Amino acid sequence: MAAPMLQWARAGRCWLLGPCPRRMILLFAEPGPGRVRGQSSAAAQEPRPGAQEWAAVVGLEIHVQISSNSKLFSGSQVTFLAPPNSLVSFFDASLPGTLPVLNRRCVEAAVMTGLALNCTVNKKSLFDRKHYFYADLPAGYQITQQRRPIAINGSLTYSLGVGALWSPSATKTVRIKQIQLEQDSGKSLHDDMRSQTLIDLNRAGVGLMEVVMEPDMSCGDEAATAVKELQLILRALGTSQANMAEGQLRVDANVSVHHPGEPLGVRTEVKNLNSIRFLAKAIDYEIQRQIKELENGGKILNETRAFDEKLGCTVSMRDKEGKQDYRFMPEPNLPPLILYDTESLPMGADPQQVVNIDRIRESLPELPSVTRERLVEQYGILPEHSFALLNEDGLLEFFQNVMKETRAEPKKVIGWILSTFLGYLKQRNLAVSESPVSPSSLAELLSLLDDKVISQPAAQQVFEELWQNQGKSPGQIVQEKKLELLHQQEELEEICQAVLDQHPQEVMAVKKGNHKVVNKLIGLARRATLGRADPVKIKQILEKQLQ
Repeated sequence: MAAPMLQWARAGRCWLLGPCPRRMILLFAEPGPGRVRGQSSAAAQEPRPGAQEWAAVVGLEIHVQISSNSKLFSGSQVTFLAPPNSLVSFFDASLPGTLPVLNRRCVEAAVMTGLALNCTVNKKSLFDRKHYFYADLPAGYQITQQRRPIAINGSLTYSLGVGALWSPSATKTVRIKQIQLEQDSGKSLHDDMRSQTLIDLNRAGVGLMEVVMEPDMSCGDEAATAVKELQLILRALGTSQANMAEGQLRVDANVSVHHPGEPLGVRTEVKNLNSIRFLAKAIDYEIQRQIKELENGGKILNETRAFDEKLGCTVSMRDKEGKQDYRFMPEPNLPPLILYDTESLPMGADPQQVVNIDRIRESLPELPSVTRERLVEQYGILPEHSFALLNEDGLLEFFQNVMKETRAEPKKVIGWILSTFLGYLKQRNLAVSESPVSPSSLAELLSLLDDKVISQPAAQQVFEELWQNQGKSPGQIVQEKKLELLHQQEELEEICQAVLDQHPQEVMAVKKGNHKVVNKLIGLARRATLGRADPVKIKQILEKQLQ
């Protein structure tokens, strides 16, 4: 694989694979501290002594837990936080004489995911045994798909920038090498007090999809954004909840560095990353660690490492196993997995006994990329706002429910949701589903604001009252607190005249040409109305009275 050119994307953080049309951005590592930074070739045609150019390469292996009521090869239930060893069949425990029975739901989920990721779905795939000996794997091997996986040669498109950094040019694509079905292992529970390790086999045999991404990324931000997009796709499909905190999506990152134009460097694997934020940190740290090691004359070992979240660094776990260590062999207890399309479907075949790829393709829901385009076109919102709506679980549905019931413009609604509403959630560490403010209440509040029944400050006050969850509607709060805007012309003129009479110095300053003082008079008049007056109308009245 030829060394990619590097393009700077975000100061101090990220290097983008791909051609840079106007200039070449280089990576330099300073000897000693191992820091990496970007520098334009226009300013760095003569690198300072000791500086060297580096390219980083990142590939991902993502283990996705399939949303299924039972395990991949047994009828045991799949339930998070069930009592230890309460969901274990004879097959999960690898008792002699037990045989695997393939779960149809897991097969359909893998096909659906493969189609959503633009993969070629193999009509014939095979199962293999991957041998390794850990206490949480009773059989001594894992059933997986090494020779011929269920889906191959796909792609995932994602956009790097969000907010002020978003632009269409930041859209990138990572190739999907393959998607394979495999079973999960159990879980080791370490008891430091008693110096012992206990085994929970509830997770043993749970159905996984392993999504293998080609090494097309070059930093933590790229990897994190690609995984986030995959997470959104999986949830839209319903093939996985992809909750990283519950271990439903775990990432192994393969990282290496090299000089452009030279062969790729020795890679390390950072294992079991269960947070998008930690994924980005681990990859960026590992890139800098490898550069520093090579700059100091050391060597990079082909090893498996773990990310220490507290220290913010990777630590060595073990040497990396090769294929020869796993001793792959065909799984003798499972026949080839045969899938069909409409053309190859046998006459009179029972739909419950076969999997039809075309039928699954027709049932694909709207994917996140299409949803974002639709939101921009339908509501006229900015592209970065569409990203924000999808990135927060449940926020898109909340926004759409508000839009169904309010007369306010979409841009005003999105502004309130992304600033005020989401800000309250973040401050209190709440999910959208836990919000005490319902879409109906927010819709009513925004309609009152749009109809100029209340002012912007009054709307903020009403929202605060709604957040206290006192069971009152926005209209009731406005009436009780007397927050309606004053519209009576005579009443407003009296208030404004009283303000002018009480502040003769400011009036004199305005008449002498200091028109900035008008803003102070507007503020005083609004304070006199307890914020219940339209500032535009107040300004008009004051200017007329000052003439």
